[in-house]
Amino acid sequence: MDLYAALVLGLVGGLHCAGMCGPLALALPGRDRSGAAYVLGRLAYNLGRVVTYCGLGLIFGVVGKSFWMAGVQRWASITLGLLLIFGLFLSRKLALSKPVVLLVQRLKLAMGGLLRRRSLVALGLLGLLNGLLPCGLVYVACAGAAATGGVVSGLEYMAVFGLGTVPVMFVISVSGKLMPTALRIRLVRVVPLSIILLAILLILRGMSLGIPYVSPDLSSQDPACCSH
Repeated sequence: MDLYAALVLGLVGGLHCAGMCGPLALALPGRDRSGAAYVLGRLAYNLGRVVTYCGLGLIFGVVGKSFWMAGVQRWASITLGLLLIFGLFLSRKLALSKPVVLLVQRLKLAMGGLLRRRSLVALGLLGLLNGLLPCGLVYVACAGAAATGGVVSGLEYMAVFGLGTVPVMFVISVSGKLMPTALRIRLVRVVPLSIILLAILLILRGMSLGIPYVSPDLSSQDPACCSH
């Protein structure tokens, strides 16, 4: 169930990425290269993003396992769900803090330098840095990874999420065109719905109602046996 949720969130996240990161995908160098080199460059860029998401999955998987071992995963899951709903309604009112703004500026400078290079390594590094840019959908996915309660499961969650974002971003980068504005506006409306659905799943998980896959009985599971 977790991986299905991650995949759906990733596919929806791809629509979000089309609006936020689509211009960057269009600006990738190497449009004058041969077909194979051109496609490989776009794959390297997307692979870099997925690798960064996997790294975040490991980090938040460790956080989730810590909650699990401390016996507070249920409450952590409910809290994460409530924070997602709360953050959804406040996201437009919250400004980035100065340290985050400085970090973003440094990332953009580094990415600007990579955009002037044409190698596969440069494109892969560009994808790695792109994955570190502030993104609400990535934060939502990280919350889902933490809620899995395991290091490996957290990595798997973010890997599937990342792969879910690839189809839309890959098509944009290869075709050299963004989706029509009207279509993007309609599709992006699905994003808040997906966040609310994930928040509900997190809250139901934390309630431990004994419903298979949706709300399993977490109290009957021994934290010490959780190897993931």
